[in-house]
Amino acid sequence: MTTVSWVTAFIDLPPHVHEAGMRFWASATGYAVSPPRGEEAEFTTLLPPLGDPFLKLQRTGAGGGAPVGPSVHLDLHVGSPTGAAARAGALGAAEVTRAPEGYVVLRSPGGFTFCLVHEPLAARPGPTRWPQVHESIVDQVCLDIPPDAYDVECAFWSELTGWPQRRSADRTEFRHLVRPDGIPIRLLLQRRDDGSGPVTAHLDLACDDRPAEVSRHEHLGARVVADHGGGWTTLRDPAGALYCVTDRDPAVASR
Repeated sequence: MTTVSWVTAFIDLPPHVHEAGMRFWASATGYAVSPPRGEEAEFTTLLPPLGDPFLKLQRTGAGGGAPVGPSVHLDLHVGSPTGAAARAGALGAAEVTRAPEGYVVLRSPGGFTFCLVHEPLAARPGPTRWPQVHESIVDQVCLDIPPDAYDVECAFWSELTGWPQRRSADRTEFRHLVRPDGIPIRLLLQRRDDGSGPVTAHLDLACDDRPAEVSRHEHLGARVVADHGGGWTTLRDPAGALYCVTDRDPAVASR
């Protein structure tokens, strides 16, 4: 088991939508944007007013190979990235690269990109309270998994983190991992109806007034794709990425 002390969600944005995506997510979260860093100033962090950061952005395409559209990847914060990489490899992950800065890039058995990093963080931010008198926070990354890879992928993430799986009581296509208290990002594992190819991911927000939160996002430039009624609304941000606003309690740290 790898002890994961923190989870960061990375929003990866191609150059032509990077500025639009960065502006949107800064406004959607209410967080400040850090000065850029990296060899090509490709990395920025969304800085909550209180607590440690758990959302970062990357302008992809530095050095070529930009993805067609925006995507999401995860950073798992561990004591030893090289030791955790060996554990991940034994569980079926493929190592992509080891960076001079000390982090390791891998792909899960289903092809989802994630990084193992050593960056001690511990103070989980609380939700943002908006003038409309409701609260919201990005609190979940949903892995969208093809049916034929679902069981293997779920087992991989549970075994790598040591976090137990929990099945949804009424939606057989969902499982989640029970994160320890204080971890800012929960992992939801969704079995897609059909299709193949690599595992992808999207962000989910928790809020205590979904209509108000959805309306706020629309004013920021997002577009509603589908209202599922039973707990979440799917939207598309100005950079073209799908994400969801859910009825999950934004004040609950772990469930």
